Amino acid sequence: MKNASVLLSALGMIASLVLFLGCDTKIDLSAKPVHWDRDMCERCKMVLSDRKFSAQAINPHNGRRYVFDDIGCVVLWFKENKIAWSEEAVIWVNDARTGAWIDARKAFYDTENITPMAYGFGAHLHKEEIREGQEIVDFTELTRRVIQIGK
Repeated sequence: MKNASVLLSALGMIASLVLFLGCDTKIDLSAKPVHWDRDMCERCKMVLSDRKFSAQAINPHNGRRYVFDDIGCVVLWFKENKIAWSEEAVIWVNDARTGAWIDARKAFYDTENITPMAYGFGAHLHKEEIREGQEIVDFTELTRRVIQIGK
C-alpha cells in the first residue's frame, strides 16, 4: 500500500511537471529600462550614457536582451558574431528627440548626429520630425551604411 501511494505521488508530480513545461510561456519582447551609466554595450563595452542614441536587441526565441550604446553597434555585432536570429530580432532604439523607445525597423533616421560611436544615425518615430533638408534613411539603408563603414 505504501509503494502504491509513493508511485501515485510520483506520477502526480510528473504529470504536473509535464503540464507546467507544456504551458505556452510568452516571451516579453518589449523595451526595458536601461541602467544608465552602468549597463555596458554588448559590442564595444562602453557604458550607456546617451539617452537619445542607445539600442536594445532581443532574441525572440528566448527573450535574452542585449544593450548597445549606438544603433551602429547593433548592426556590427550581428554581423561580426554571425547572429543567426538577427533578421528576427526585436530591436528598440531611442527616439533622438524624446528618448522614448521605438521600433528600430520602423523608425526613420537622420544622418547628422553626434552619436556615442560616431555612426551619426538618429532615430525618429515620424518622418516629419526630421528637419527639412536632412537626409532620411530607413533601417535597411542604415544597416548597409554601417556595414560599409565598419569594414
